[in-house]
Amino acid sequence: MPRKVSLSLLKLTDFRNYAVAALELDDRHVVLTGDNGAGKTNLMEAVSFLSPGRGLRRAAYADVTRVGATNGFSIFTRIDGMQGDVEIGTGVDTTDETAARRLRINGTTAKTADELTDHLRVLWLTPAMDGLFTGGSSDRRRFLDRLVLSLDPAHGRRASDFERAMRGRNKLLSEGRFDPAWLSGIEEQMASLGIAMALARQEMLGLLSRLIEESGEETPFPSASLKLSGFLDDQFDRAAVDLEDQYSGMLRDGRYRDAAAGRTLDGPHRADLLVRHREKEMEAERCSTGEQKALLVGLVLAHARLVGNLTGHAPILLLDEIAAHLDEGRRAALFDLVDGLGGQAFMTGTDRAMFSALGDRAQFLTVAHGGISL
Repeated sequence: MPRKVSLSLLKLTDFRNYAVAALELDDRHVVLTGDNGAGKTNLMEAVSFLSPGRGLRRAAYADVTRVGATNGFSIFTRIDGMQGDVEIGTGVDTTDETAARRLRINGTTAKTADELTDHLRVLWLTPAMDGLFTGGSSDRRRFLDRLVLSLDPAHGRRASDFERAMRGRNKLLSEGRFDPAWLSGIEEQMASLGIAMALARQEMLGLLSRLIEESGEETPFPSASLKLSGFLDDQFDRAAVDLEDQYSGMLRDGRYRDAAAGRTLDGPHRADLLVRHREKEMEAERCSTGEQKALLVGLVLAHARLVGNLTGHAPILLLDEIAAHLDEGRRAALFDLVDGLGGQAFMTGTDRAMFSALGDRAQFLTVAHGGISL
Protein backbone atom coordinates (compact mmCIF):
# COMPACT_ATOMS: atom_id res chain seq x y z
CA MET A 1 0.00 0.00 0.00
CA PRO A 2 1.43 3.43 -0.92
CA ARG A 3 2.04 5.75 2.00
CA LYS A 4 -0.71 8.30 2.64
CA VAL A 5 -0.11 12.00 2.02
CA SER A 6 -2.66 14.27 3.68
CA LEU A 7 -3.44 17.89 4.44
CA SER A 8 -3.96 18.82 8.09
CA LEU A 9 -4.49 22.55 7.57
CA LEU A 10 -5.69 24.71 4.68
CA LYS A 11 -5.84 28.50 5.14
CA LEU A 12 -6.99 30.92 2.45
CA THR A 13 -6.84 34.69 2.22
CA ASP A 14 -8.69 36.60 -0.51
CA PHE A 15 -9.10 33.46 -2.58
CA ARG A 16 -12.19 33.46 -4.85
CA ASN A 17 -15.19 34.05 -2.55
CA TYR A 18 -13.21 33.55 0.69
CA ALA A 19 -11.92 36.63 2.47
CA VAL A 20 -10.46 34.36 5.15
CA ALA A 21 -11.03 30.63 5.61
CA ALA A 22 -9.34 27.85 7.56
CA LEU A 23 -9.93 24.10 7.50
CA GLU A 24 -8.39 21.86 10.14
CA LEU A 25 -8.34 18.32 8.81
CA ASP A 26 -7.33 14.84 9.88
CA ASP A 27 -6.02 12.28 7.41
CA ARG A 28 -9.45 11.07 6.31
CA HIS A 29 -11.18 11.95 3.05
CA VAL A 30 -12.90 15.33 2.96
CA VAL A 31 -16.48 15.73 1.73
CA LEU A 32 -17.63 19.28 0.99
CA THR A 33 -21.38 19.72 0.56
CA GLY A 34 -23.52 22.78 -0.05
CA ASP A 35 -25.58 24.59 -2.63
CA ASN A 36 -24.28 25.30 -6.11
CA GLY A 37 -22.16 28.44 -6.04
CA ALA A 38 -21.38 28.15 -2.34
CA GLY A 39 -17.63 27.81 -2.93
CA LYS A 40 -16.99 24.05 -2.75
CA THR A 41 -15.01 23.89 -5.98
CA ASN A 42 -13.06 26.99 -4.93
CA LEU A 43 -11.66 25.04 -1.97
CA MET A 44 -10.65 22.21 -4.28
CA GLU A 45 -9.04 24.71 -6.63
CA ALA A 46 -6.96 26.01 -3.73
CA VAL A 47 -5.66 22.49 -3.10
CA SER A 48 -4.90 22.12 -6.81
CA PHE A 49 -2.50 25.08 -6.49
CA LEU A 50 -0.27 22.71 -4.49
CA SER A 51 0.87 21.35 -7.86
CA PRO A 52 2.77 23.10 -10.67
CA GLY A 53 0.61 25.12 -13.01
CA ARG A 54 -2.49 27.29 -12.67
CA GLY A 55 -4.78 24.87 -10.88
CA LEU A 56 -7.75 22.84 -11.98
CA ARG A 57 -9.48 25.79 -13.67
CA ARG A 58 -6.30 27.09 -15.37
CA ALA A 59 -7.48 30.54 -14.35
CA ALA A 60 -5.65 33.85 -14.62
CA TYR A 61 -4.33 34.85 -11.21
CA ALA A 62 -6.33 38.08 -11.29
CA ASP A 63 -9.52 36.02 -11.60
CA VAL A 64 -8.58 33.89 -8.60
CA THR A 65 -8.13 36.92 -6.31
CA ARG A 66 -11.31 37.83 -4.40
CA VAL A 67 -13.23 40.73 -5.89
CA GLY A 68 -12.41 43.84 -3.88
CA ALA A 69 -9.14 42.49 -2.48
CA THR A 70 -6.16 44.81 -2.88
CA ASN A 71 -3.14 42.48 -2.63
CA GLY A 72 -3.79 39.21 -4.45
CA PHE A 73 -4.46 35.88 -2.77
CA SER A 74 -2.55 33.50 -0.51
CA ILE A 75 -2.82 29.81 0.35
CA PHE A 76 -1.11 28.20 3.34
CA THR A 77 -1.09 24.47 4.06
CA ARG A 78 0.37 22.04 6.52
CA ILE A 79 0.93 18.59 5.01
CA ASP A 80 2.11 15.16 6.05
CA GLY A 81 4.00 14.84 2.81
CA MET A 82 6.34 12.59 0.89
CA GLN A 83 9.31 13.90 2.87
CA GLY A 84 7.51 14.25 6.20
CA ASP A 85 5.72 17.23 7.69
CA VAL A 86 5.94 20.36 5.54
CA GLU A 87 4.42 23.83 5.44
CA ILE A 88 3.70 25.30 2.02
CA GLY A 89 2.60 28.82 1.21
CA THR A 90 1.78 30.15 -2.22
CA GLY A 91 -0.03 33.06 -3.80
CA VAL A 92 0.33 36.15 -5.92
CA ASP A 93 0.59 39.88 -5.34
CA THR A 94 -1.58 41.58 -7.93
CA THR A 95 0.03 44.95 -7.19
CA ASP A 96 3.03 43.52 -9.03
CA GLU A 97 2.53 44.02 -12.76
CA THR A 98 3.93 40.56 -13.53
CA ALA A 99 1.62 38.88 -10.99
CA ALA A 100 4.14 36.06 -10.65
CA ARG A 101 3.28 33.22 -8.34
CA ARG A 102 5.23 33.04 -5.10
CA LEU A 103 6.04 29.76 -3.39
CA ARG A 104 7.61 29.12 0.00
CA ILE A 105 8.32 25.65 1.41
CA ASN A 106 9.09 25.51 5.14
CA GLY A 107 9.70 29.23 5.03
CA THR A 108 12.23 29.10 2.19
CA THR A 109 11.49 30.56 -1.24
CA ALA A 110 11.30 27.78 -3.84
CA LYS A 111 13.19 28.18 -7.10
CA THR A 112 10.40 26.63 -9.18
CA ALA A 113 6.91 25.22 -8.63
CA ASP A 114 8.31 21.81 -9.59
CA GLU A 115 9.60 21.55 -6.00
CA LEU A 116 6.00 20.92 -4.94
CA THR A 117 6.22 17.43 -6.44
CA ASP A 118 8.86 16.53 -3.84
CA HIS A 119 6.11 16.70 -1.22
CA LEU A 120 2.83 15.68 -2.85
CA ARG A 121 1.12 14.86 -6.13
CA VAL A 122 -2.35 16.26 -6.81
CA LEU A 123 -4.75 14.79 -9.39
CA TRP A 124 -8.27 15.91 -10.22
CA LEU A 125 -11.47 15.10 -12.04
CA THR A 126 -13.97 17.88 -12.67
CA PRO A 127 -17.25 18.25 -14.61
CA ALA A 128 -15.37 20.45 -17.11
CA MET A 129 -13.52 17.31 -18.20
CA ASP A 130 -16.70 15.44 -19.15
CA GLY A 131 -16.33 16.45 -22.81
CA LEU A 132 -12.74 15.22 -23.01
CA PHE A 133 -13.41 12.50 -25.57
CA THR A 134 -15.62 14.59 -27.86
CA GLY A 135 -13.77 17.91 -27.61
CA GLY A 136 -10.68 19.14 -29.41
CA SER A 137 -7.36 17.32 -29.41
CA SER A 138 -5.77 20.15 -27.42
CA ASP A 139 -7.91 19.17 -24.39
CA ARG A 140 -6.72 15.58 -24.60
CA ARG A 141 -3.06 16.64 -24.97
CA ARG A 142 -3.43 18.84 -21.89
CA PHE A 143 -5.03 15.96 -19.99
CA LEU A 144 -2.23 13.60 -21.02
CA ASP A 145 0.46 16.11 -20.11
CA ARG A 146 -1.04 16.44 -16.62
CA LEU A 147 -0.76 12.65 -16.30
CA VAL A 148 2.88 12.81 -17.37
CA LEU A 149 3.67 15.71 -15.03
CA SER A 150 2.52 13.71 -12.02
CA LEU A 151 5.45 11.34 -12.58
CA ASP A 152 7.89 13.49 -14.57
CA PRO A 153 7.93 17.09 -13.23
CA ALA A 154 10.45 18.14 -15.91
CA HIS A 155 7.85 17.49 -18.61
CA GLY A 156 6.21 20.88 -18.09
CA ARG A 157 9.50 22.71 -18.53
CA ARG A 158 10.26 20.79 -21.73
CA ALA A 159 6.81 21.59 -23.10
CA SER A 160 7.08 25.31 -22.36
CA ASP A 161 10.59 25.45 -23.86
CA PHE A 162 9.33 23.67 -26.97
CA GLU A 163 6.45 26.14 -27.34
CA ARG A 164 8.86 29.06 -26.95
CA ALA A 165 11.21 27.70 -29.62
CA MET A 166 8.29 26.98 -31.96
CA ARG A 167 6.98 30.53 -31.57
CA GLY A 168 10.43 31.80 -32.49
CA ARG A 169 10.53 29.63 -35.62
CA ASN A 170 7.03 30.68 -36.62
CA LYS A 171 7.99 34.33 -36.26
CA LEU A 172 11.07 33.93 -38.44
CA LEU A 173 9.06 32.13 -41.11
CA SER A 174 6.25 34.69 -41.04
CA GLU A 175 8.80 37.47 -41.56
CA GLY A 176 10.40 35.60 -44.48
CA ARG A 177 13.70 35.25 -42.66
CA PHE A 178 14.90 31.89 -43.96
CA ASP A 179 18.45 32.13 -42.61
CA PRO A 180 19.57 28.43 -42.68
CA ALA A 181 21.88 28.64 -39.66
CA TRP A 182 19.35 30.43 -37.47
CA LEU A 183 16.45 28.18 -38.42
CA SER A 184 18.54 25.02 -38.12
CA GLY A 185 19.54 25.97 -34.58
CA ILE A 186 15.92 26.49 -33.53
CA GLU A 187 14.79 23.32 -35.29
CA GLU A 188 17.45 21.22 -33.58
CA GLN A 189 16.25 22.56 -30.25
CA MET A 190 12.64 21.79 -31.17
CA ALA A 191 13.63 18.28 -32.25
CA SER A 192 15.42 17.56 -28.96
CA LEU A 193 12.58 18.92 -26.81
CA GLY A 194 9.78 17.59 -29.00
CA ILE A 195 11.06 14.02 -29.08
CA ALA A 196 11.65 14.11 -25.31
CA MET A 197 8.04 15.22 -24.85
CA ALA A 198 6.72 12.53 -27.17
CA LEU A 199 8.79 9.80 -25.50
CA ALA A 200 7.57 10.87 -22.04
CA ARG A 201 3.99 10.64 -23.24
CA GLN A 202 4.60 7.24 -24.79
CA GLU A 203 6.21 5.96 -21.59
CA MET A 204 3.26 7.17 -19.49
CA LEU A 205 0.76 5.50 -21.82
CA GLY A 206 2.76 2.29 -21.78
CA LEU A 207 2.89 2.18 -17.98
CA LEU A 208 -0.78 3.05 -17.62
CA SER A 209 -1.90 0.57 -20.28
CA ARG A 210 0.13 -2.18 -18.64
CA LEU A 211 -1.42 -1.45 -15.23
CA ILE A 212 -4.93 -1.49 -16.71
CA GLU A 213 -4.29 -4.79 -18.51
CA GLU A 214 -2.75 -6.47 -15.47
CA SER A 215 -5.19 -5.23 -12.83
CA GLY A 216 -7.95 -7.63 -13.83
CA GLU A 217 -10.29 -6.08 -11.28
CA GLU A 218 -14.04 -6.29 -11.53
CA THR A 219 -15.21 -2.69 -11.13
CA PRO A 220 -18.29 -0.75 -12.20
CA PHE A 221 -16.07 1.43 -14.35
CA PRO A 222 -14.87 0.39 -17.81
CA SER A 223 -11.18 0.25 -18.70
CA ALA A 224 -9.54 2.23 -21.47
CA SER A 225 -7.27 1.34 -24.37
CA LEU A 226 -4.88 4.22 -25.04
CA LYS A 227 -2.86 5.27 -28.06
CA LEU A 228 -1.15 8.41 -29.40
CA SER A 229 -1.63 9.47 -32.99
CA GLY A 230 -0.61 12.37 -35.20
CA PHE A 231 3.16 12.54 -34.75
CA LEU A 232 5.68 9.88 -35.84
CA ASP A 233 3.07 7.19 -35.40
CA ASP A 234 4.36 3.69 -34.54
CA GLN A 235 8.00 4.77 -34.74
CA PHE A 236 8.90 5.19 -31.08
CA ASP A 237 10.69 1.88 -30.80
CA ARG A 238 13.67 3.58 -32.52
CA ALA A 239 16.56 5.36 -30.81
CA ALA A 240 15.83 8.91 -29.63
CA VAL A 241 18.72 10.34 -31.68
CA ASP A 242 17.26 8.84 -34.86
CA LEU A 243 13.85 10.28 -34.05
CA GLU A 244 15.40 13.70 -33.44
CA ASP A 245 17.17 13.58 -36.79
CA GLN A 246 13.94 12.61 -38.52
CA TYR A 247 11.94 15.38 -36.86
CA SER A 248 14.53 18.08 -37.54
CA GLY A 249 14.50 16.93 -41.18
CA MET A 250 10.71 17.22 -41.25
CA LEU A 251 10.96 20.77 -39.93
CA ARG A 252 13.65 21.70 -42.44
CA ASP A 253 11.70 20.30 -45.38
CA GLY A 254 8.46 21.94 -44.20
CA ARG A 255 9.68 25.52 -43.83
CA TYR A 256 7.92 26.98 -46.87
CA ARG A 257 4.75 24.97 -46.20
CA ASP A 258 4.70 26.13 -42.57
CA ALA A 259 5.36 29.72 -43.62
CA ALA A 260 2.32 29.58 -45.90
CA ALA A 261 0.19 27.98 -43.16
CA GLY A 262 1.34 30.48 -40.54
CA ARG A 263 2.16 27.71 -38.06
CA THR A 264 4.26 24.59 -37.56
CA LEU A 265 2.31 21.61 -38.90
CA ASP A 266 4.47 18.74 -37.55
CA GLY A 267 5.31 18.03 -33.95
CA PRO A 268 4.12 16.79 -30.56
CA HIS A 269 1.78 19.79 -30.40
CA ARG A 270 -0.29 18.07 -33.12
CA ALA A 271 -0.59 14.67 -31.44
CA ASP A 272 -3.92 13.33 -30.22
CA LEU A 273 -4.77 10.86 -27.46
CA LEU A 274 -7.02 8.09 -28.80
CA VAL A 275 -9.15 6.35 -26.19
CA ARG A 276 -11.27 3.24 -26.67
CA HIS A 277 -13.74 1.49 -24.37
CA ARG A 278 -11.79 -1.75 -23.88
CA GLU A 279 -14.70 -4.02 -23.01
CA LYS A 280 -16.94 -2.77 -25.84
CA GLU A 281 -14.07 -2.29 -28.31
CA MET A 282 -15.54 1.10 -29.19
CA GLU A 283 -14.01 4.56 -29.61
CA ALA A 284 -14.71 6.68 -26.52
CA GLU A 285 -16.31 9.47 -28.55
CA ARG A 286 -18.94 7.01 -29.83
CA CYS A 287 -19.93 5.87 -26.34
CA SER A 288 -22.93 7.28 -24.52
CA THR A 289 -22.46 10.24 -22.19
CA GLY A 290 -22.76 7.97 -19.17
CA GLU A 291 -20.23 5.52 -20.55
CA GLN A 292 -17.80 8.33 -21.30
CA LYS A 293 -18.08 9.60 -17.72
CA ALA A 294 -17.52 6.11 -16.32
CA LEU A 295 -14.58 5.58 -18.69
CA LEU A 296 -12.99 8.84 -17.54
CA VAL A 297 -13.47 7.94 -13.87
CA GLY A 298 -11.85 4.55 -14.44
CA LEU A 299 -8.94 6.17 -16.28
CA VAL A 300 -8.29 8.75 -13.54
CA LEU A 301 -8.45 6.10 -10.81
CA ALA A 302 -6.04 3.85 -12.74
CA HIS A 303 -3.62 6.75 -13.11
CA ALA A 304 -3.87 7.53 -9.39
CA ARG A 305 -2.98 3.90 -8.66
CA LEU A 306 -0.02 4.14 -11.02
CA VAL A 307 1.27 7.27 -9.29
CA GLY A 308 1.01 5.56 -5.91
CA ASN A 309 2.79 2.45 -7.16
CA LEU A 310 5.68 4.32 -8.78
CA THR A 311 6.27 7.03 -6.17
CA GLY A 312 5.40 4.98 -3.08
CA HIS A 313 3.01 7.74 -2.00
CA ALA A 314 -0.67 7.97 -2.84
CA PRO A 315 -1.71 11.20 -4.58
CA ILE A 316 -4.21 13.72 -3.25
CA LEU A 317 -7.39 13.29 -5.31
CA LEU A 318 -9.82 16.12 -6.08
CA LEU A 319 -13.17 14.75 -7.27
CA ASP A 320 -15.62 17.54 -8.04
CA GLU A 321 -19.32 16.58 -8.20
CA ILE A 322 -18.17 12.99 -8.53
CA ALA A 323 -21.35 11.35 -7.22
CA ALA A 324 -23.92 13.48 -9.05
CA HIS A 325 -24.77 11.05 -11.86
CA LEU A 326 -24.04 7.70 -10.20
CA ASP A 327 -26.59 5.34 -8.69
CA GLU A 328 -26.23 4.23 -5.07
CA GLY A 329 -24.41 0.99 -5.87
CA ARG A 330 -21.90 2.60 -8.20
CA ARG A 331 -21.29 5.42 -5.69
CA ALA A 332 -20.48 2.91 -2.96
CA ALA A 333 -18.14 1.02 -5.29
CA LEU A 334 -16.43 4.28 -6.28
CA PHE A 335 -15.82 5.24 -2.65
CA ASP A 336 -14.32 1.80 -1.96
CA LEU A 337 -12.00 2.19 -4.96
CA VAL A 338 -10.94 5.69 -3.88
CA ASP A 339 -10.34 4.51 -0.34
CA GLY A 340 -8.37 1.53 -1.63
CA LEU A 341 -5.87 3.85 -3.31
CA GLY A 342 -4.57 4.69 0.15
CA GLY A 343 -4.62 8.46 -0.17
CA GLN A 344 -6.72 11.44 0.87
CA ALA A 345 -9.52 12.54 -1.43
CA PHE A 346 -11.53 15.75 -1.51
CA MET A 347 -15.06 15.31 -2.87
CA THR A 348 -17.89 17.76 -3.48
CA GLY A 349 -21.64 17.46 -3.89
CA THR A 350 -24.90 19.22 -3.14
CA ASP A 351 -26.39 16.40 -1.05
CA ARG A 352 -24.56 14.93 1.92
CA ALA A 353 -26.65 11.77 1.72
CA MET A 354 -24.95 10.84 -1.58
CA PHE A 355 -21.75 10.20 0.42
CA SER A 356 -23.30 8.14 3.24
CA ALA A 357 -21.48 4.99 2.08
CA LEU A 358 -18.19 6.60 3.15
CA GLY A 359 -19.28 6.46 6.78
CA ASP A 360 -16.53 7.47 9.19
CA ARG A 361 -13.89 7.23 6.45
CA ALA A 362 -14.49 10.92 5.70
CA GLN A 363 -14.82 14.30 7.35
CA PHE A 364 -18.03 16.03 6.32
CA LEU A 365 -18.01 19.81 6.00
CA THR A 366 -20.79 22.18 4.93
CA VAL A 367 -19.95 25.12 2.71
CA ALA A 368 -22.24 28.17 2.62
CA HIS A 369 -21.81 31.89 1.93
CA GLY A 370 -18.02 31.88 2.08
CA GLY A 371 -17.92 29.89 5.31
CA ILE A 372 -17.21 26.25 6.26
CA SER A 373 -18.79 24.37 9.16
CA LEU A 374 -19.12 20.82 10.43
